[in-house]
Amino acid sequence: MTSEPIIAARGVTRRFGGLVALDDIDLDVPRGIVQAIIGPNGSGKTTLLNALSGASHADAGSIRIGGNEIFRLKPHRIARLGLARTFQTIRIFENLNVIENVKVAAACHTPTSLFNIVTSNARQQQSEAEIDTNAREALEIVGLAGRANDHAKQLPYAQQRLLEIARALASKPKVLLLDEPAAGMNMTESMTLLATIARLKSSGITILLVEHNVRLVMGISDHVTVLDFGKKIAEGAPSEVQRNPLVIEAYLGRRHRHA
Repeated sequence: MTSEPIIAARGVTRRFGGLVALDDIDLDVPRGIVQAIIGPNGSGKTTLLNALSGASHADAGSIRIGGNEIFRLKPHRIARLGLARTFQTIRIFENLNVIENVKVAAACHTPTSLFNIVTSNARQQQSEAEIDTNAREALEIVGLAGRANDHAKQLPYAQQRLLEIARALASKPKVLLLDEPAAGMNMTESMTLLATIARLKSSGITILLVEHNVRLVMGISDHVTVLDFGKKIAEGAPSEVQRNPLVIEAYLGRRHRHA
């Protein structure tokens, strides 16, 4: 295993008019760990995920994924380098069934041609078989294999979130960005999610997690980075971060900040 971090960001800065959402952020994410990004509302967490995934470009800095510079690359090119993500808002195809939702994502990352599709030749049939296998493996990992043929809109809210993770897994990512995956979940559902994240880690996927559920963060994370007003104010093991006076002040000293 190489010592080079799979994500290496330097001086990442993002401005929205006069607001500095990310202020000269450095971030290293070692391979094969669960790293969390936490902070009060408006601290820049999702903005950082957007910069890493290409959903919204940073104004300055350097971002490398697996040694490849991705600053200002299109999201689909970043995805091809092995990065996938989920979003705060659920984005499933409600009129498709569960496995079809995952197959859509798997197909986007499976090479084919118009000729193969039209003729349905042996190569296309093999490609479709691979897509089906990848989709079913992803559903197995998140615990939804038994609901593969159900309509996605019939899934409970928490399982729809797991479906989004399965869809991200269909691209066979090396890095998975999870943006508040436990939002709206009760304690039992959150524990199911925690077990899912642990399985992803054991399979070798690096997880970068933005989450408000502090208990989940501290229970699953190997490393925690804390943002406040667009600046990195603390970083380290969960136990160290919990005791950091700057972190305590950020969470408890400014209760009335807007999101």
